Amino acid sequence: MRKHLLSCLMGVAVLVVLPFLLSQGLLNAAIQMLIAALFASAYNLLCGQAGMLSFGHAAYFGVGAFATVHAMNAVGGAGLLPTPLMPLAGAVGGLIFGGIAGWFATQRSGTYFAMITLAIAELVHSLAPHLKGVFGGEAGISTMRMPAWGFNFGSTTQVYYLTLAWVLFGVALLYLYTRTPLGRLTYGLRENSHRLRFLGYNVHGLGTLAFAISAMFSGMAGGLQVMSNESANYVVFDPSLSAAAVLNTYIGGVQVFLGPAFGAALMTFFGYAVSDLTRSWLLYQGIVFVLVMMFLPTGLTGLIGIAGRLREHHSLGRLMPIFLQAIASAALIGAGAVFVIELAQRLFSLEYRSLARLKPDDPWPAVTLFDHAWQPQSMMTWGVPILMLALGGLLVRRCRRQMRALRDDPSVMPTTGPEPQGREAA
Repeated sequence: MRKHLLSCLMGVAVLVVLPFLLSQGLLNAAIQMLIAALFASAYNLLCGQAGMLSFGHAAYFGVGAFATVHAMNAVGGAGLLPTPLMPLAGAVGGLIFGGIAGWFATQRSGTYFAMITLAIAELVHSLAPHLKGVFGGEAGISTMRMPAWGFNFGSTTQVYYLTLAWVLFGVALLYLYTRTPLGRLTYGLRENSHRLRFLGYNVHGLGTLAFAISAMFSGMAGGLQVMSNESANYVVFDPSLSAAAVLNTYIGGVQVFLGPAFGAALMTFFGYAVSDLTRSWLLYQGIVFVLVMMFLPTGLTGLIGIAGRLREHHSLGRLMPIFLQAIASAALIGAGAVFVIELAQRLFSLEYRSLARLKPDDPWPAVTLFDHAWQPQSMMTWGVPILMLALGGLLVRRCRRQMRALRDDPSVMPTTGPEPQGREAA
């Protein structure tokens, strides 16, 4: 417990000093990472803890965003709701709308529940451009952060610290919720709702409450988005935002409390960094999700648990060569896959076909990739990625054999139970 607390405090310390280390552009990216982390943590309350898979959580994010923008324009960041407290309007908006939608959605479970949440989100997304008085049409609604509490909130640094404070507050409340008896009952919804009903609990009421609380924190994240952008339009209801919440949550790992937050921050930064380098960045994001689901169902944070269990039974000297080979194999396979994808993307692009028409004597013009001209008809062009993929595959097989040898090592005694009481006291 102390180790986890110390790790969290170190993480918070790093977040506090980030504005002194990053440029303004990267600081804006850090703000989006924090908002995505809170949104994924809120979604995980419903999906990971309550076991209810929602495909339309962008609806509550968007309602919170518009509730905040209307509150900012109505009260001007003064009175009982100054600018630093504006995300409360988003939280209230998400709570009210989430409670209503959750009451209907939780009437069913499983696939039917997921389809209802998707239908609600699609309904809001379709209506938003037409309700111009509420959502501002295609142009959306603009606002402005007003000074309060001695801050003018005109700099990115001040917005970052405001976002950080609200994200830490929201994540802390979500964690405290999991430690309450109500939070334990939420886990019961996932594990065995029929047993809860048999014991006399109102399962529908519990599901509605979990849905509303998740929507409340999603609305808080939407309010922080408005605080950052000083505007909102119907794009905040886009289905891609709901899909991103699902992907980020499962990539990070639903079995660890901070797993979804880690996955959301990582994938948000991934999109920020890679989208400027390639048009196929969404394809890479999808590949990462598929690979995680196939080979690491516990998410990226599950790697920490796997490494910890291996370290308990084996020395670092035996594990380090395997870890290094695993990293090398991932780098080789990743490089080979990126080479093939980028080369194919350029070969099938309209620009390349137009260039080929301009040079009828050369039907296969050279493709510039990684600051080098590659001839599509050359064996070397395709041999390089094939060689990297082959070497990466061989290293994967070698790692699997070494891991199997460690697992079958008779000199390692598995842990069969808790330590004796005397050793614990010592």
